[in-house]
Amino acid sequence: MKLPIDFRSDTVTQPTEAMRAAMFSAPVGDDVFAEDPTINELQQFAADYFGMEAGLFCPSGTQTNQIAINVHVKPGGEVICHEETHIYRYEGGGIAKNSGASVRLLSGNRGRMKADDIAQWIMPDDVHFPVTQLISLEDTANRGGGAVYDFEEIQRISQLAKQHGLPLHLDGARIFNALRVNKVDPKTYASQFDSISVCLSKGLGAPVGSLLLGKKEFIHKARRVRKVMGGGMRQAGFLAAAGLYAMKNHVERLDEDHRHALKLGEALATRSWVKAIMPVETNVVVMELVNADQRDRIIARFAEEQIKVTAFGHGMIRLVTHLDCSPEQIDYTIEIINRLA
Repeated sequence: MKLPIDFRSDTVTQPTEAMRAAMFSAPVGDDVFAEDPTINELQQFAADYFGMEAGLFCPSGTQTNQIAINVHVKPGGEVICHEETHIYRYEGGGIAKNSGASVRLLSGNRGRMKADDIAQWIMPDDVHFPVTQLISLEDTANRGGGAVYDFEEIQRISQLAKQHGLPLHLDGARIFNALRVNKVDPKTYASQFDSISVCLSKGLGAPVGSLLLGKKEFIHKARRVRKVMGGGMRQAGFLAAAGLYAMKNHVERLDEDHRHALKLGEALATRSWVKAIMPVETNVVVMELVNADQRDRIIARFAEEQIKVTAFGHGMIRLVTHLDCSPEQIDYTIEIINRLA
């Protein structure tokens, strides 16, 4: 069994041997000229997978989100999103810095908003208020412990957006995890959105990269914004090949990550020092401690046993299962959980 075990994020995975072989043999070209054949193949494959018209390969999910916001929103506009969403909490103030927009932060169960709540905050045509220009969802919701949106609620939100002429963006950093749970056809799911950010370097285990998907006109504009943001890569087909391999081979295996997370959650729920576990729906396990001040001590105790976990707020710890977590490592971690006091 390999140690240490790293549960800090599903971004820590190493490329598999088969993925490395695909990367090594990938034909490449200059993507700024749209001439990298592997990137072009990945973009088309992903667009077809989700039933979208076109795609754009970018270095990170932060960049795909920020590009989408920049295309959808004019300076002085407002983005409606959940108060715990990644585009607000973890993208360095990019909405303000990159697009000159404000945010309308809504609350909601485990990172998820409802159409009725959103409807109350779509601004009227009044000079005192910023103009609502975009609604953005995150599925799965990281801060909600990997919570999956009810697809019927997404449909209601999509219909609301259409009624008001507003674009709807999805931060789908872990969308493949969500789709394994909700069993919705990817094309049916994606049809509710005007743009989707899809991360390849989380659950799918690619080393780098995210995709932005949408209509051809939208992606044409997005390509210009990507260039402005410094995201125009050259012979990046080596990286795209990893993402292409991941999309073709690593989606169904996400079910194993979900089973591993559920086992960890069940073990942690029995411990006297754990106050609560967020419902485990996908590959994210979030625990709330009885004694919040003991968070760092417990993280250190895990580290002593060569298990890496991460702080997730006051009195909270997160574990994320992924491609590099073996059944033996999960069993070992449960043994350690049962010994911790």
